[in-house]
Amino acid sequence: MNTIARTLTALALSALGLGTAAAAGKVEVRFVDPEHFADAGRGPWEIARTTQTVEKHFKELAQQLPDGQTLSVEVMDIDLAGELRMVRAQEVRVMRGRADWPHMKLRYTLSADGHTLRTGEESLSDMNYLQNSLRPAPGTDLAYDLRMVDAWFDKHFVQH
Repeated sequence: MNTIARTLTALALSALGLGTAAAAGKVEVRFVDPEHFADAGRGPWEIARTTQTVEKHFKELAQQLPDGQTLSVEVMDIDLAGELRMVRAQEVRVMRGRADWPHMKLRYTLSADGHTLRTGEESLSDMNYLQNSLRPAPGTDLAYDLRMVDAWFDKHFVQH
């Protein structure tokens, strides 16, 4: 393949988002005593599923950070949207839009090149979680909770 053909192929792959991946930052997530969270699910299996889903979502958000930046997040508490209720001998999460909104307490540090760019502690909540339209698909696990994280991340870390 000649030089011109290789250059055109590289440009085409780049335009399509193929070939080399775009540079992005990274996220490190740590959960502080998840067994004591207000409501991350019942039992170790549900708590593990919740923390894995939240961690995966933070790592997806890292793609929006500039290359070389690291966001370290400590999740100190999770209270998922809705309440667990027994319905026909099965426990389900019921969303009523009353005092059952999602809540998450975080401590974070944004750094680059060994320097701290921003640090803080946040209490995230979305009291109107049922009135707002969802960005993630409605059937997505923790859709309301992750939308709340998206709003916080967009406000603090995405350059508009």
